[in-house]
This record gives sequence, structure tokens and C-alpha cells, in this order.
Amino acid sequence: MERTNDSMLTEFVLVGLSAHPKLQTVFFVLVLWMYLLILLGNGVLISVIICDSHLHTPMYFFLCNLSFLDVCYTSSSVPLILDSFLTVRKTISFSGCMVQMFLSFAMGATECVLLGMMALDRYVAICYPLRYPVIMSKGSYVPMAVGSWVTGLTDSVVQTSLTIQLPFCANNVVSHFVCEILAILKLACTDISINVISMAGSNLIVLAIPFLVISLSWTRLIKKIGDSDTGNTRDIDIEKKD
Repeated sequence: MERTNDSMLTEFVLVGLSAHPKLQTVFFVLVLWMYLLILLGNGVLISVIICDSHLHTPMYFFLCNLSFLDVCYTSSSVPLILDSFLTVRKTISFSGCMVQMFLSFAMGATECVLLGMMALDRYVAICYPLRYPVIMSKGSYVPMAVGSWVTGLTDSVVQTSLTIQLPFCANNVVSHFVCEILAILKLACTDISINVISMAGSNLIVLAIPFLVISLSWTRLIKKIGDSDTGNTRDIDIEKKD
């Protein structure tokens, strides 16, 4: 079940959300209800975008990707959470934990990068409306979405590979309700400085850079809207003088 320095770890024990039976029932119903709403809402949105040719534009293409990401992200962890409410001993195999961690990390990283791409799309649409169809052609926005997926998956491969190589000691209790990477790293009985450095670089790529892009885009958008309002006011004043 566990491993020391000479034996293989085969499973982790998840703490879960609550050990109280009645609370577990309440949490199970709430989480299941929210999960079904997420599947239904995103499923309807994806279906409408795919079926309606008028929505085959960069903005809705990104929204379709974002909805699919939300479905994948929640599906990578919610079933595990629901299962933990139905079992007394909340365990998950080592390989299952690594797969769940890989999927959730990949979907989360991809979503962050994709949000940055969506901010760029709106910036071009509002600030350069006449050139928008040329700049955001299919040859541009499809590679942007693919790049988001590739970045997230690659980042997750790196982080998961580094985690798998770590030796784990006798403690296999994860202080979380899913296999969250930081909670897993705390159980390693060796130096994790490489993992920490790698995570810092990962955060810079998939969190800091998209956040900077979103912030700059919205700053320029607000400035553009302010300049437009000022121009309209001046035109009205000129008309009144005439």
C-alpha cells in the first residue's frame, strides 16, 4: 500500500471534504447538481456554436474551446470527488492519481492561455474593426487555439513527469479531495527544488503572461472607448455651436 525508500507506493489516501456522513450526502447532491449544470450548459453552448454557421467566427470559436475545456477540467476531478463521498476509505491508485493530476493541470493551464488569446481577439475586434477580418482570419485564430492546447499539455507533461520521478515516503495521505500537484509534492521525501523552479516557470508562462496580456488589452480597450466618447462629445459641441 505504501512505500518506503525501498518499496513502491501504489495508492494515495485523500482526506476529502468531510468525514461526516450527513454532510457527505449534502455535498454529493450539491456537487452532482453543479456538475450536471456545467455539462448541460457547456454542452448546449458547444452544440449551438457548431450547428449555427453564423457563429463560426473567432470569438465563438474561442468560446467553444473554452466550454469544452470547462467540461474536461471538471470531468477530470468531479467524478473522483463524487466517488469519495460514497466510500469510507478514500483511496486512489498511484497511476490514477498521476493521470488525474495531469488532466486537471493540463486543462487549467490551457484555459489560462486561452483566456489571454480571447483578450487579444477582443482587443483587435474593437481597436481595429476594419482590419479585424484580415488579422483574425482562420489561419490566425485556429493556430492560437491549438497553441493554447499545446502549451497546456506540454506544461502538464513536464510537471507530471517531474512528480512521478520523486520518491515518496511512508506518508501517503493527501491533504486534499483530489490529486492536486502541490499537495502531492509535500509528500515527497527528497529535495523538490527542481519541481519548485519548474512550477515557478510554469506560472510565469501560463499565469503571469496571460494575465499581463489581458490587463494590457483591457487597458487599451478602456482608453479606446474613452477616446471615442471624447470625440463624440466634441462633435456634439461643434454641432451646437453651428
